[in-house]
Amino acid sequence: MSPTLSLPISQAFIGKPQDHVKETHQPKSTNRENPCQQTPKDVKLSKRKLLSSTALGLLGAGVSVAKPARAEPESPIASTSSRMSYSSFLRYLDEGVVRKVDLFENGTVAIAEIYNPALDKIQRVKIQLPGLPQELLRRMKDKNVDFAAHPAEINWGAAINDLLGNFALPLIFLGSLLLRTSSTNSPGGPNLPFGLGRSKAKFQMEPNTGVTFDDVAGVDEAKQDFQEIVEFLKTPEKFTAVGARIPKGVLLVGPPGTGKTLLAKAIPGEAGVPFFSLSGSEFIEMFVGNTGVIVIAATNRPEILDAALLRPGRFDRQVTVGLPDIRGREEILKVHSNNKKLDKDVSLSVIAMRTPGFSGADLANLMNEAAILAGRRGKDRITLQEMDDSIDRIVAGMEGTKMTDGKNKILVAYHEIGHAICATLTPGHDLVQKVTLIPRGQARGITWFLPGEDPSLVSKRQLFAKIVGGLGGRAAEEVIFGEPEITTGAAGDLQQITQIARQMVTTFGMSEIGPLALVDPAVQSGDVVLRMLARNNMSEKLAEDIDRSVRNIIESAHEIAKEHIRNNREAVDKLVEVLLEKETLAGDEFRAILSEFTNIPTENVNRTSIREMITA
Repeated sequence: MSPTLSLPISQAFIGKPQDHVKETHQPKSTNRENPCQQTPKDVKLSKRKLLSSTALGLLGAGVSVAKPARAEPESPIASTSSRMSYSSFLRYLDEGVVRKVDLFENGTVAIAEIYNPALDKIQRVKIQLPGLPQELLRRMKDKNVDFAAHPAEINWGAAINDLLGNFALPLIFLGSLLLRTSSTNSPGGPNLPFGLGRSKAKFQMEPNTGVTFDDVAGVDEAKQDFQEIVEFLKTPEKFTAVGARIPKGVLLVGPPGTGKTLLAKAIPGEAGVPFFSLSGSEFIEMFVGNTGVIVIAATNRPEILDAALLRPGRFDRQVTVGLPDIRGREEILKVHSNNKKLDKDVSLSVIAMRTPGFSGADLANLMNEAAILAGRRGKDRITLQEMDDSIDRIVAGMEGTKMTDGKNKILVAYHEIGHAICATLTPGHDLVQKVTLIPRGQARGITWFLPGEDPSLVSKRQLFAKIVGGLGGRAAEEVIFGEPEITTGAAGDLQQITQIARQMVTTFGMSEIGPLALVDPAVQSGDVVLRMLARNNMSEKLAEDIDRSVRNIIESAHEIAKEHIRNNREAVDKLVEVLLEKETLAGDEFRAILSEFTNIPTENVNRTSIREMITA
């Protein structure tokens, strides 16, 4: 049995025989120099001794250098000792060969020094402990084992790297935020981090706006209201000497694009004072209660503002800046055409007449579109054609692909001629400017009208004539092709004439119900809740009367439109023939052809010239 047990021992040291030489720093005896020549005394080892030598010999396998005991124990990571199971460690502990134990990592790892009698040396091994039971401590005390616990070594480099990795992104974010807040200039206070002690209001200051009243046209009434504010800003002592107090705030009210912002910039431009531009929520934080500041606000929804904001002492005045009339539109066109080359045939007065309802912004866009078209067509001047096409584009949309000859084109031609004839033969309607089969936007054909005067005040007869003219297309389809062949082309016309008829009944008091305002103004509000509440306040009987009156107006106009088509069937066919050939029929040519077949109402032909109206 002895040769069998000695084989693992020799194998354990065959791999690295130099290790054994390095580890044994003792004088070599004859027996150690030649381990094969053993004395009989050595052979007569007890079985227990031999087993112990075998186990310890295997334990030493793989150990390159046996290090002597040190005053300070090595950490389990740095140690080069072999591993040992916990059960083997307990067995060696019971045998009394364990000399010293160092505990690491809260008692879960132990480095033990165990005496190997076969090698006559102390070997260090690493044991993974199942915690640190009290039974183990008691057994080590009983065996007089020198044991000690050591705190875990901290890898400061790895710890710092982990810390930086976890906090790098937050630190970068906070740093960028601090740089941003510290570099932001605000008049509310010092540049403290996160806006502490500083007003959140942001505004832009213009020392000189470069805008004066000469640059603002079409709002003469509003400019007159602001003259005294300009005088106060220039010479305040003139007013304070007599105890006058200038308004602290002025509210500009009007539709979008009418020049409210431009007018606000013109006031400091005239007075030579700085202009601050900011939103409504920001000016409350910054300027309410300061002295020496005149607040000029602009809105197109004054009904939604709090009454406390509009009381005297805050916004003392309200100045309405509405859509310009025909004179104002011509003045605005002159301002926006100063830097543009116009052909001699272009009449700004005629353009002003053709653009009712246009705001100042719309007119500026019109002149710019005309200049773009002229450049695209290779012209050096803006001609009447570019102006006319630009108006059509703004009002109706982009020009579409021309229709091919066929039934649809013929039907659209009759539809548009029906509009033109019914409008021309109904007293009070605007003049026909042109009829065209060129599609624009969603419309397959369009009939354009030229207003005789500004539609600020419209009579009942004019409104009724608009309804008759609007139903002319549907009437032509019914009379010419029959009711089964009517198309969806009149959908937009029906919406417009229904709205006009309902306004005649509910708003203008132009029906048999009487001169009553039958609809709460909240119905026209942009607030859905207010509109619903206003409708709920109306009785069922009143709603039925309104619907009946609207129906009567539309049905009466529909019969008149169909009568115009029936009585002028020959003129209709002739005008459709010419329109199909030319695709666009001018208003003068249209009236000339129509007058050959019927009499046109005098008021729809002989009207005061627009130039005479302007110079009057």
